Amino acid sequence: MISQEEKGARFTALHESGTFVSPNPWDAGSARVLAALGFEALATTSSGFAFTLGRPDGEATLDEVVAHTAELDAATKLPVSVDLENGYGPEPADAAAAVARAAGAGAVGGSIEDFAPSEGIYPVDHAAERIEAASHAARALAFPFILTGRAENHIRGNPDLGDTIARLQAYEAAGADVLYAPGLRTPDEIRAVCEAVSKPVNVLAHPGLTLDEIADAGARRVSVGGALAWAAVEGFADAARRVASGDLSALGAPTPSM
Repeated sequence: MISQEEKGARFTALHESGTFVSPNPWDAGSARVLAALGFEALATTSSGFAFTLGRPDGEATLDEVVAHTAELDAATKLPVSVDLENGYGPEPADAAAAVARAAGAGAVGGSIEDFAPSEGIYPVDHAAERIEAASHAARALAFPFILTGRAENHIRGNPDLGDTIARLQAYEAAGADVLYAPGLRTPDEIRAVCEAVSKPVNVLAHPGLTLDEIADAGARRVSVGGALAWAAVEGFADAARRVASGDLSALGAPTPSM
């Protein structure tokens, strides 16, 4: 058994130098596959998990995410960070409660966004207050917990790099341990963010970037969001289409050893 304190220490150490990939499983089975492949940490995916429930991204409840977190934590010995979306409520207290509940389920990290579907992108001052409350909740824990502050501009129709950087700087000042702006597309954008903050930066991978380019631009952590889940779904759908047409050859894949 590995304690939550040890997992937290290992996750913290990963952020101290170099660049590492923290892939995003969508269930306990995919978590075990990723652990067997040698990854050192895992992060949940809100869209991938919502898919397992038959719902669109953003429609899982906090109770469901907490139960999902516990399942992923129990599936492997790896540190788990949780996509806590907007903290499941608009107020600072909501973000703080989400962090506390994720930690109670075994997580040693979590992210808080500055966007809600019903309200859009929060004003930066309010968003920073939410990060500050989440940071206080994280610091009150008896083990290390890496809090990530997310600026959603680039995937919410406002790809303003200057505003994104200002937001990440505000979240750093409010207590975030890692800064994250999903949707950065080029090494120059990543480098600009990394040079503007002093805390580690997470980058969302996409096919137009190589891992070396992301690392050379200064990012410390790389995640894949729901991309692995959708790759798995596409493989499943392709095999099912072949079966529907009468071709059973796709059913010969061996069962993976985990």
